[in-house]
Amino acid sequence: MTSNRRWIWIVLDSCGIGAAPDAQSYGVADAQSNTIGHVASAVAGLKTPNLAKLGLGRIADVAGVESTTVCGAYGKMQEQSSGKDTTNGHWEFVGVILDKLLPTYPQGFPREILSPFEQYVGKPVLANKPASGTVVIEEYGKIHMETGRPIVYTSADSVFQIAAHEEIVPVATLYDWCTYARSILVGDHAVGRVIARPFKGTLGHFERTDNRRDYSLTFGNTVLNALDDAGIPVIGIGKIGDIYGGSGIQEAIHTHDNADGMNVLLKQMDNWSQGVLYVNLVDFDSKYGHRNDPIGFARAIEAFDVQLADVITKLRDTDVLCITADHGCDPTTPGTDHTREFVPLLVYHHGIRQAIDLGIRTTFADIGATLADFFSVKNPQAGSSFWHTLSSGFSHQS
Repeated sequence: MTSNRRWIWIVLDSCGIGAAPDAQSYGVADAQSNTIGHVASAVAGLKTPNLAKLGLGRIADVAGVESTTVCGAYGKMQEQSSGKDTTNGHWEFVGVILDKLLPTYPQGFPREILSPFEQYVGKPVLANKPASGTVVIEEYGKIHMETGRPIVYTSADSVFQIAAHEEIVPVATLYDWCTYARSILVGDHAVGRVIARPFKGTLGHFERTDNRRDYSLTFGNTVLNALDDAGIPVIGIGKIGDIYGGSGIQEAIHTHDNADGMNVLLKQMDNWSQGVLYVNLVDFDSKYGHRNDPIGFARAIEAFDVQLADVITKLRDTDVLCITADHGCDPTTPGTDHTREFVPLLVYHHGIRQAIDLGIRTTFADIGATLADFFSVKNPQAGSSFWHTLSSGFSHQS
């Protein structure tokens, strides 16, 4: 029976664990990347006893993370999808392999996109180039505040980002602009995400707010839809609901930061007796990876580890905890973009009594296949389940 089972799923956004075999084809920085390894070295060793117990130090050599006393299942996963973005990673988790690169715009967006967008907004855009989000608002923030013109920019990923000051452009208006942009970014220009990037403050002191929203493409049915069809709730915490465009998500809860995301997760563990509690912790990526801050990144992992202890304490005998990442964003390599990396895979339930090596998984979709097995719903078309390896000692009470 699966009526009281829960899958507690935590995505540590950007916490890659070493260059993927095909990283060289994505760039020099990618080939040199090892996000967790490099941020651990930057602080002369991570203090993460809970991640250590789950097996993080068995996946790779991570400074400060011991690998002897392990009681969990561990491995790493290689992405099959083309790309190295949130969209690619999360959709592959649930069974969708994107074998074609989503469109990117290293020279900025063409007039065929910008003209209808500017007509809708009523003003010409600013920037229109690849840029760091914090840098671009400092560069164009003053003229934006004087004119109300939206700051439009992109990155190495397939994204159309719109930044606006909350006192100049109401957040609801920014969301409306994004909704329109999503409607015209189709066909050859079907970017993975349109992202609302509101900010506040004054010149020299601008800062992005937590009213960010993502408007994602959807790519058909996934294991999340199979769960929904079976009446098994999926609760999306953080940007999870946005990433999947709400598809297969029963309830979406936006969060302020990593700590809030974990607090919401803990609260939802009290509220839901079955289903999938699925959280993305984005601070690693947005606050530290893209901003080339390895020390801040390391401290954020350590802070997560403290809250992880509370999650483990609240696990029931019929719960499974799964921790992974969607890509890398190594703050020590050149540039500020995501990096093509293996991602860690840590899985735990109270029936596990010793270390279990899950090996190198050839696709992120193995999580979705395992999730389908766990809840006895239809498997996605990609991925291989590792549930049989984990199920020994698991409580089968209904």
